[in-house]
Amino acid sequence: MVANPSRAWIPDVIPGVRKIAVLRANAIGDFMHALPALQALRAAYARAEIVLLGQAWHKRLLDGRPGPIDRVVVVPPYNGVSEPEPLARETVAAPPPSQVDDFFDSMARERLDLAIQLHGGGRHSNPFVLRLGAGITAGLKTPDAAPLDRWVPYVYFQPEVLRYLEAVSLVGARPDVLQPQLAVTEADLAEALGVVPDTGRPLVAIHPGAGDRMRRWPPEKFAAVGDALSAMGAQVVVTGGRQDERALVDAVVEQMRAPAQAVWGRLSLGGLAGLLSRCRVVVAGDSGPLHLASAVGAATVGIYWCGNLITAGLPTRARHRPVVSWTLNCPSCGSHTIHAPCDHSVSLVEDVSAEEVIAATLELFQPEEQVYYPTSISQTYPTT
Repeated sequence: MVANPSRAWIPDVIPGVRKIAVLRANAIGDFMHALPALQALRAAYARAEIVLLGQAWHKRLLDGRPGPIDRVVVVPPYNGVSEPEPLARETVAAPPPSQVDDFFDSMARERLDLAIQLHGGGRHSNPFVLRLGAGITAGLKTPDAAPLDRWVPYVYFQPEVLRYLEAVSLVGARPDVLQPQLAVTEADLAEALGVVPDTGRPLVAIHPGAGDRMRRWPPEKFAAVGDALSAMGAQVVVTGGRQDERALVDAVVEQMRAPAQAVWGRLSLGGLAGLLSRCRVVVAGDSGPLHLASAVGAATVGIYWCGNLITAGLPTRARHRPVVSWTLNCPSCGSHTIHAPCDHSVSLVEDVSAEEVIAATLELFQPEEQVYYPTSISQTYPTT
C-alpha cells in the first residue's frame, strides 16, 4: 500500500516516549504562538507527560488550567534563554551558578525521552536543550547554533504559528489546530468581574502598550478609537500591565472625550484572560495581550508593522483584522529597518490612521452576520 504522499514529509511518531520537555521561556505573545504546536504534540503523544520549561508566570497561568501542558518547570535566569517576566514590577537578581547546575541535575533525573526547542534560533537555547540529557532533541537552528538531533532552519520571515508546527513535525506531530486557543476558567472570570463589573453594555478593550516601542501606536489615536466605540454604546476599558505602560493607559483615558476605565496592575494574567474573553472586540498593537485576546475567543483589531505582520499576524479574518504600516525606513535617521536596522526606539506604526482602525473595529463590533470559520485542519478537511 502506497503511503499518502501529502504526509510523507512528516516523520512517524517516536515509539516509547513517556516524557517530553519543551523550552519556551519567553513572553506572553510568544507562548500564544506556540499553543498550536503544543496541541499537536499532545495529540501525537497522548500518553506522554509534556513539561513546559518556562517562567514563573507560565506556572501561575497554566497550573490547573485545561490544555496540552501537564506541568511547568521554571527555568532559572540563563543567558539568552530566560527573559524578563511580563507584568513584572521588580528586577530579579541573577542566581548563583550552583542554582543553574542544580536545575540541569534535576532535569537529568527526569529521564526525558524528547526535548524540543521552540524558543528561537538556538544560539543560546540549543546548548541549553542539549544539556538536558534527553534521548532525542529537536527544534530550530540558525547557522550559528549548535545542531540538535533533528532540526529545521530558523528563518525570521515565517509565521510563528507555522514555525513551531514545523518544528514539532520533526517528531511526528501533525498540525491540527491552526489558531492558538487558551481555556478560560471560572476563577479568571470571577477575578475580571471583580475589577470590571458587567454593566449590560458590550465590553471592548484597548491595549496601547507593546514590549517594543517601535510597535506602539500613539495614545491620541487609541483615544479616538475609544470615543468611536463609546458612541456606539460600548463600555470601554484601557488595559496595561508592564510598569512602563501606566503612562500610556492614563494618556488614552485622559484624551478620550467619553468615560473609560483604566485597568493597570489590577489583574493577574489569568484575570486579564477572563476580561478579554468577555470583550466583543479588542484593539491593540502587536503585543502579548492582542494574541492572548484572540486565544480566548475575542475578536481583535491589531496594528502591525509590516514585518511583524508576516511573523505574528493572526491567520484568520472573520474575527481578526490587521491594520498595517508599510514604513520601512526609520523616521529618525532614514535607515532601512530590515537591511540596516538602527538603535532608534521610534514608532514604525505611527502613520496608521485612526480612521482606518475605527473602520475595522466597527466592522467587528457590529457584524452584519455571524460567519462560521474553521479553526483546525480537521474542520476544514473532514476525514472519511
